[in-house]
Amino acid sequence: MKIGVDKIGFYAPHLYVDMNKLAVARNVEPEKFTIGIGQEKMAVAPITQDPVTLAANAALTILDDEDKEKIDFVIFGTESGIDNSKSAAVYVHQLLGLNPNARSIEVKQACYGATAGIQMAKGHIALNPESRVLVLGSDIARYGLNTSGESTQGAGAVAMVISADPKILALEDKSAYLTADIMDFWRPVYSDKAFVDGKFSNEQYIHFFNTVWEQYKAKSDLGLNDFEAICFHLPYTKMGLKALRTVLEEADEADQERLLANYKSSTMYNRNVGNIYTGSLYLSLVSLLEQSDQLKDGARIGLYSYGSGAVGEFFTGILQPNYREYLQAKSHAELFAARTEVSIEEYEAVFQETVPVDGSTVEFDATKDTAAIYLAGIKDNMRQYVNKSN
Repeated sequence: MKIGVDKIGFYAPHLYVDMNKLAVARNVEPEKFTIGIGQEKMAVAPITQDPVTLAANAALTILDDEDKEKIDFVIFGTESGIDNSKSAAVYVHQLLGLNPNARSIEVKQACYGATAGIQMAKGHIALNPESRVLVLGSDIARYGLNTSGESTQGAGAVAMVISADPKILALEDKSAYLTADIMDFWRPVYSDKAFVDGKFSNEQYIHFFNTVWEQYKAKSDLGLNDFEAICFHLPYTKMGLKALRTVLEEADEADQERLLANYKSSTMYNRNVGNIYTGSLYLSLVSLLEQSDQLKDGARIGLYSYGSGAVGEFFTGILQPNYREYLQAKSHAELFAARTEVSIEEYEAVFQETVPVDGSTVEFDATKDTAAIYLAGIKDNMRQYVNKSN
């Protein structure tokens, strides 16, 4: 039985900041952002968008009534959780009107959470072939204004329906994974901003990739020439390229050119959204599927997932017949086209507007938020969500 990605979509807030202008405002050469880390635009989340609304908006674009009835497991991968007890998945389950006879949980391991969700979903579908699982990766990356990590911020979510007989990508059985207790990136519960040892994190990202890649080759007897493309977790788009270059010599020249061309296609959406943590790998996958004109049915795609702290995994999937018919390329193009650029001053003001943590009751102005689902305010320590599409 084939199990894999039946549907996939993403959502990003309607606001963005231009990285060239951010560089100028920070007295940095623009090429450091646009070439050095490979970012063009950075999505900015208004106060009316949080990880729950981002995920719900991403799922809203791909689910139909049959999905809502058959989905009996919601797995929400995030490191930007809004509650230390209640899972974000429960909110999304209600906002989308899913079948009440379902499990709904939140999974956390830095940027690896959505991948863990997919692996759990595979096991659930294997036991319940008629079921469908909604896997979400949603985050708002925050390092702070005028910090070294500011240029690798972002916001957005990816939603995937995992099922038997998937229409887009059938996941293969073999994968390789690794865990090591390191402090390359972390966010204590008392902080709304992450701490990161950037140089060490980059080194570990590549080390984990090299390690799981060697493990995968030993398990599968496959090599680089067997892959049409490899997608990477992308905290910034240059990061995956650094890792890919460490193994490119294993392929012949023609395969190297193909892998590099498809890598570029896989980064186009990420370049214009920024870092979305748990969803970044899957935003890269969406970008590859919708932007590459080289992919063919039956091609093997590699996926490298890395979550700081750290867990890494390399796994693979096979593109299904006529997979392009089931993508959301048109709606994603419309999403990008409808976004609004904010000035640096406006971006800084939005960034500093945060949800109160003292139990205050507050209503947010959502008149400019174009999303179907948004955060309307806080009352009695409870977030008030609205789905305008209902």
